Amino acid sequence: MIEIDGAQGEGGGQILRSALSLSMITGQPFRLINIRAGRDKPGLLRQHLVAVQAAAAICGARTTPVALRAASLEFVPGPVRGGDYRFAIGSAGSCTLVLQTLLPALLHADGPSTVRISGGTHNAMAPPVHFLQRAYGRILGQMGADVEIALQRYGFHPAGGGEVIATVQPCPRLLPIALLQRGERQAGFAESMVAGVPVNVAQRELERVAGGMGWSGKQLRIVGLPADQGPGNVLLLTLEHEHVTEVFTSFGEKSLLAESVAKRMLNEVRAYLKTDAAVGEHLADQLLLPMALAGGGVFSCSKVSQHALTNAEVISRFLPVRITFEQQERASICTVAAA
Repeated sequence: MIEIDGAQGEGGGQILRSALSLSMITGQPFRLINIRAGRDKPGLLRQHLVAVQAAAAICGARTTPVALRAASLEFVPGPVRGGDYRFAIGSAGSCTLVLQTLLPALLHADGPSTVRISGGTHNAMAPPVHFLQRAYGRILGQMGADVEIALQRYGFHPAGGGEVIATVQPCPRLLPIALLQRGERQAGFAESMVAGVPVNVAQRELERVAGGMGWSGKQLRIVGLPADQGPGNVLLLTLEHEHVTEVFTSFGEKSLLAESVAKRMLNEVRAYLKTDAAVGEHLADQLLLPMALAGGGVFSCSKVSQHALTNAEVISRFLPVRITFEQQERASICTVAAA
């Protein structure tokens, strides 16, 4: 039984999600205490509870009783089984975080899988579905995985009601890759998605992006959604490079000017572009687990977050790998190698 303290490092939900994924893959049980101790509302929220329930469902795990706000968990996995699964968060909790818990394990299932998850598809503090499709999914494909992610319906906070579907083919061994350079830019575009929000909000966001990036025409896209999928507004900026795709996100909020939504995102984009890094801060965090499962890999990133350092520590508890970060002049280098 691997013992994990959820208060360590960043103290968030990634500790739980990585532990669930790795337990299912390795067959090692774990006990987690102080779940999400570093958050304002510690313990299991809806999306974390569903992640536990979903993980238990796909591998027939035995767990201690779990409920909302639970602060501890014991998880004893069984073999991962392919099949058709449906999970409902029942709130605007993040579908993508639940899906990211399941995807690595389903690559190790005994057959193909289809997973439908309903809840929030575009949430602050979580990767949007487009990030999984374009950024995370592209790299999984480069590592040999066959994963398709489809957005059926948008779901914003606080209404939720969105749905994402993933189809996963078994891939018991991912391929190690090196992502040290992003390569030449092949495409760049911004999308402002509005549901139950005036279209002029999207227009103002994209005008600010146009000025900041020097873009025009088809690089600036308004995506009008049915009002019943809102209210909600998200601004996405996608940069497709030769070796990697990055997706940057900013959410509209009450009393926050559209120009401020765009400025916040542009600041993050500029911070990435002024480095030589292949991947940004958030994608870097998500690459650690698949690279560890591949037995090795290396990538350059614009910033090493506390989130990533904590994730690396959890991964090393389950897998015989050593994850190191080296700060260089214009990027940080992360190396994953056999211990």
